[in-house]
Amino acid sequence: MRKILYITLLLSITLSVCAEEVEFRAQAPSQVVVGKPFQLTYSVNQRAKDLQAPEFADFDYLAGPYTSQSSSTSFINGKRTSTFQQTYTYTLMATKEGSFTLPPAKVTVSGEQYTSNGVRITVLPADEQPTSSSQSSTAGRQTASQSSQTSAQTSSENIFVRTIVSKTKVHEQEAILLSYKLYFAGVDVAQLTNNTKLPEYTGFLKQDIEQSEIQTELEHYNGRNYQTATLYRTLLYPQHSGDIVIDPATFEAVLRVQTRSQVRSIFDDFFGSYTNVTKALKAPGVTIHVSALPSGKPAGFSGGVGRFTMASSISSTELKTNEAVTIKIDIQGSGNMKLLKTPAIDWPEGFEAYDPKVNNNFKTTTSGVSGKKEIEYLAIPRASGEYVIPAIAYSYFDTQDNQYKTLTTPEYTLHVTKGAGSDEATQAIVQNFVNKEDVQQFGSDIRYIHSSEHSGVSYQPAKLVFGSLRYWLYYLIPLLIAIVLLVIFRKQIRENADITRVRYKRANKVAQKRLKAASKLLAEGNKASFYEEIERAAVSYLSDRLSIPTADLSKDTIAEILHTKHVPDELITEVKNVIATAEFARYAPSADSQMQLLYDRTTEIINQLENQKL
Repeated sequence: MRKILYITLLLSITLSVCAEEVEFRAQAPSQVVVGKPFQLTYSVNQRAKDLQAPEFADFDYLAGPYTSQSSSTSFINGKRTSTFQQTYTYTLMATKEGSFTLPPAKVTVSGEQYTSNGVRITVLPADEQPTSSSQSSTAGRQTASQSSQTSAQTSSENIFVRTIVSKTKVHEQEAILLSYKLYFAGVDVAQLTNNTKLPEYTGFLKQDIEQSEIQTELEHYNGRNYQTATLYRTLLYPQHSGDIVIDPATFEAVLRVQTRSQVRSIFDDFFGSYTNVTKALKAPGVTIHVSALPSGKPAGFSGGVGRFTMASSISSTELKTNEAVTIKIDIQGSGNMKLLKTPAIDWPEGFEAYDPKVNNNFKTTTSGVSGKKEIEYLAIPRASGEYVIPAIAYSYFDTQDNQYKTLTTPEYTLHVTKGAGSDEATQAIVQNFVNKEDVQQFGSDIRYIHSSEHSGVSYQPAKLVFGSLRYWLYYLIPLLIAIVLLVIFRKQIRENADITRVRYKRANKVAQKRLKAASKLLAEGNKASFYEEIERAAVSYLSDRLSIPTADLSKDTIAEILHTKHVPDELITEVKNVIATAEFARYAPSADSQMQLLYDRTTEIINQLENQKL
């Protein structure tokens, strides 16, 4: 009975393994060094035979194939799961540097032939031989004390951090990829501590790039092969022209260093002795040369820098009054996508327009921010006729062609006819709302003064006799009151008629109200709303003080107008930085300390502008 159960179990395992889909794959290191052996493995999840390996034309064949098999069976909640793997291992060695592809191998499973994937391997050059002086120095270190040995193992030649930027010469708002990369050889990095000090990146807007986990790979640098790991990456957008210095950064690593003690045992000789050493690693600073955007900016330029395309569509060109029409615009590309302004549509008179709906679908990669900005505009024509929706122009600076470019949508012509029975429908709605039943109900709720002809009470309105004193007083008193009020409030009426002066006087009051709301959001920790309120406070203040519509304001426009009004250049730069920081941080909020700093800077700038003659 036991034999039958055993045979049945073995047979079911075999059948389940055979029922699985055949997976045959090849694996090897993506990077190897000339003259150093490495292993190439082929694995298949079912029993196989007749392996046909490719020719190793660019590599020396050292050994193999070594065949091994492994299988396992587990029961979880009454469900049986089994796995099987058969592996073929080759030992190879690269003879020359370069990039090579090993062709696929073939194997036979249950009478059918299967093909593996190919493997691409990058061969790095061997380490350069040290000079005779360095060899003697190494020999001296081998006979030195324990502290000197530790110092030699953890020297800056064996472990260091590089500051790597994608570009050192860029235009304003052009993205730069900044990376801090760890290089180590001959040392065992146990872990990285949290004692990391990054610079402030003053003069830049930054957007961090998320990293799931740190992975290492080989890299040949300065004649030596190192294990490398990228510790931190961020995108930087320069906010002004000139040389901007990025300060050094500091990282800290715990190294597992082999030591030799005075008292030794047989276990020390066999296993060795190790200790943990904490080492601070300083990444050098770097200078970025930022060029101002060229002169001759197009009228529709609002700060877009990168490379973009634009497409548009309209829901219908034939419609009736009170029917909605939608226009959709897609701006797609890569660059400072999160700072792109929403273009405005100049709707004809007679259209009731609504705020556009914006959907941002962005992706942050090492090459910058790319994606699509989808904008949907909605309006309702209230009068019939033929209308022209003018073309929408969007200008940006192309970083590849180094020139301004303007994207335009087509011009749309709308034919709007009168909706059937619009006036009659309105009257019908009013009549249905105040119907007979409502009037009856209304009458039953009110007790009339004169509800019966037998009440015995009569009311006769007083007659106004022409030429009497009472007659003239009815006309003269309101006239005299109107003249007195006109004299009293004449100055206020004159001031209120001057819209520009009213906006000028209320600018600080409105800004302080928004700053108070921003302070409340700061206390609540609502970052996105805080940055939005800060941006509105600064922009609405400048709009009122400079008498310019908010839609026409941009950082460059503000800077030009403030410059013509002889505002100091330092204050102009601060104004641009505050607006840009708040605008960008709405999508990539910073720490609470930076929020408080931005709030203080905005308050101070508004107070300084109050003292300027604008």
